[in-house]
Amino acid sequence: MTNDYAKVWDLEVFFPGGSESPKFAEFMSETERTTAELLTQLRESEGGAANIERLGERTSQIQQLLSRLRQSESFVLCLTSQNTGDRRAVSWTERVQTLAARFRQVLDLFDAQLASMPEDQWDTWLKTPERAELSFVLNERRQGIKEKLPPALEALAGELAVDGFHGWGEHYDTIVGGVGIPWEEGDRQVTLSAGQAFNKLSHPDQAVRDRMMEAWEQAWEGKADLCADTLNRLAGFRLKLNHQRGWKNILHEPLRINRMKRETLDAMWTAVAEAVEPLKRYLSLKAQLLGKQKLSWQDVSAPLPSNQADIPYSEAASLIENAFAEFSPNLAGLARRAFQERWIEAEDRAGKRPGGYCTDFPLDKQTRIFMTYSGTPDNVSTLAHELGHAYHGYLVHGLPPMNQEYAMNVAETASTFAEALVSDALLKRVTIDQGKLALLDDRLQSAVAFLMNIRARFLFETRFYERRTSGMLQASELNELMVDAQKEAYGDALSSWHPHFWASKMHFYITDVPFYNFPYTFGYLFSTGLVAVAEKEGADFHQRYDALLRDTAVMTVEDLASRHLGVALDRPEFWRSAVSRAVSDVDRYAALIQK
Repeated sequence: MTNDYAKVWDLEVFFPGGSESPKFAEFMSETERTTAELLTQLRESEGGAANIERLGERTSQIQQLLSRLRQSESFVLCLTSQNTGDRRAVSWTERVQTLAARFRQVLDLFDAQLASMPEDQWDTWLKTPERAELSFVLNERRQGIKEKLPPALEALAGELAVDGFHGWGEHYDTIVGGVGIPWEEGDRQVTLSAGQAFNKLSHPDQAVRDRMMEAWEQAWEGKADLCADTLNRLAGFRLKLNHQRGWKNILHEPLRINRMKRETLDAMWTAVAEAVEPLKRYLSLKAQLLGKQKLSWQDVSAPLPSNQADIPYSEAASLIENAFAEFSPNLAGLARRAFQERWIEAEDRAGKRPGGYCTDFPLDKQTRIFMTYSGTPDNVSTLAHELGHAYHGYLVHGLPPMNQEYAMNVAETASTFAEALVSDALLKRVTIDQGKLALLDDRLQSAVAFLMNIRARFLFETRFYERRTSGMLQASELNELMVDAQKEAYGDALSSWHPHFWASKMHFYITDVPFYNFPYTFGYLFSTGLVAVAEKEGADFHQRYDALLRDTAVMTVEDLASRHLGVALDRPEFWRSAVSRAVSDVDRYAALIQK
């Protein structure tokens, strides 16, 4: 028996009234006032010797403001996602971005004071009980400020970014909101939003997929010049700011944010490149099942025939809860709470932005999940993925705010681990070969997504930034770069490509986090290694898993893996082992086809 869970989230518990909420307006005004006061105090003491006692007070103030800023950012993100036409929410976005820019100024001045403290005083200050648990983050901040411009210049860059850099990012959301794809539903003519249309690219009917792919490409071709302008301006801003900071490589910032070494990234991609041949074999086998010589782009994520009807939302919730329970009662309990307390926006309706995410409300120790659920197995995977994020948030909510700021790569570990739990549990329960084949196909689709699709994004983006240093690129040039990257990552295994992928994928336009791609592959492969350890250690591993997730914001990924798993991430061996495990389903897939 399943529960009839609602598919619309509850935001009223935070700030009643949506974008017109008086409570949110008051909350923002108070946060802005407190931030401005602290900024003034820090500016007045700029250049002087650090006041040890006052620095302790400011550490506490900054952590309080950090939680309030995260709360504001999450609320506005939810408002703009659920209704792209909510112009009041869009205006709140600019105000929150301005607040974030001011907070970054606070941090820069605070960090400069940390850096000004003599080494002996620094060591003594860090050993006090209230600072000891923050030592990793505070040391990181003390070192990081030395790589940036003087605080006044960083402040100016941040202020200009609100209407410049971040403004271009918001402009992309406006472009997406204007995408409407004409579509025939039976005898009705409807207009689909980008999110609704995207779901049809994985429709079980080949004719629907083909028709939508043509319409999808046409829709983004119509927006290509606008998207190209936006992407070029975002890259231009980043490149110029990086140059002023003395950062010579575009990967400097994303690697620093993800607390990982370039050697680790290179070791990972070396192993991933070796996965092309087995995954090409999978794509060829799937093409045979679909009666084709080669798969088209839109066929890669197509579900195989399994005599399975669409999975109702409440049934998906039950499947996920049960799968989680086999690993950890705490994980299952968190998922149940998310469904019962309406943490999830899953309704399939017009006006929503595409994609899915999980965002944190730290003051309430809750999260919210956004997606568009239409009953596909891929939707179930997305739901499990985002609930993995939610569990990660749940585990760090009791830590100091600075120790909750884990990076994207380790965040994707928890989410893809959750996906694997659901996939493994379902596969064990299925006894019919056709059902097993469909589930294995879902797992191999994930391998293709993380080891081929994400690699294509990374190749495209690195090459785009290399070219962008010499000037702006036209939409046709971006199309060419995108197709070249796809062909390299997929080993030329497909019969058609997605030239306008760079335009349709919002990840390229995110301004808060540069290179929103390789952390996904990191998380996928790192979680694959965790699954192997979980199988070996049995029921007690969930406690070690929780400990690992709690530590994700207080050490480098290399130290995290060494301490909790005993492996070296800056050498290819771990990654090769994870890649081998990720593609091992190809043999099982082939064996089922040959039966």
